[in-house]
Amino acid sequence: MTHRSFKGATVLVTGAGGGRGRATALRFAAAGANIAALDKDAAAVESLCAEVGERGTKCLPLPCDITDAPACERAVAAAVERFGALDVLVNNAGMSHRSGFAATDLAVIRRVMEVNFFGAVNCTKAALPHLVARRGLIVAVSSVAGYTPLIARTGYSASKHAMHGFFDSLRTELAPRGVDVMIVCPSFIATRIDRNALGGDGKPVRHAQVTVGRPLTAEDAAEQVFAGAARGQRQIFVGRTAWLAWWLGRLAPRRYERIMARRLLSELESDEQPAGAGTGRERT
Repeated sequence: MTHRSFKGATVLVTGAGGGRGRATALRFAAAGANIAALDKDAAAVESLCAEVGERGTKCLPLPCDITDAPACERAVAAAVERFGALDVLVNNAGMSHRSGFAATDLAVIRRVMEVNFFGAVNCTKAALPHLVARRGLIVAVSSVAGYTPLIARTGYSASKHAMHGFFDSLRTELAPRGVDVMIVCPSFIATRIDRNALGGDGKPVRHAQVTVGRPLTAEDAAEQVFAGAARGQRQIFVGRTAWLAWWLGRLAPRRYERIMARRLLSELESDEQPAGAGTGRERT
């Protein structure tokens, strides 16, 4: 199995402003990589780059909306201009929603797809020539929801299933050109993504995170992503719950669904109310 060294490499991380993305950027920086930190939150990536700089590694803050393809092209070009190359792209940025499908406005589904799927496609398209030139690596951060059902997350699950299909297929195209693709499937991680999920009406619903299994820390997840990238793995499952979901979803799918429903069914909004009819209420 190939072992990659990231010392002196340039690593672009999307969603680097907080949570798992920030932790991932810091982990690659600790290995000696230059970091291109991309996020909509300009202040957050400035803060990250200040921390990376204090640790003796270079970092370029790149405020960018990944749903804007030209903006992604400009961000990648800025990273290459600053560091001279691009070796690794970590498609980490994402968002979620919490609502039963019958109570979800279709605009919410489209928004989640735009960020999670098309955002990753936009960044990959912009980075691809540079990654080919360096025989680089694409890391696509998916989810347990990319291979098993996730109740009250139809749009989120659809976006992650789409990522699996896209990046599995892209791997076959890029293998002859020396570019590796690793799909990351985390279970629940203690970050802001689920706490700031959209409700059925498109408004944020901030509440305590409901999970199956014990949530991982962002740092634990970042360590596993880094280790998988260094080993050249094709797909990794981050956390015990991710492994269990993979096997249980294939060997005993009905049992998996019952376990999930017991833990998450309370998050379903009433299917008898239309989207926007007060079903996206804030929870505490």
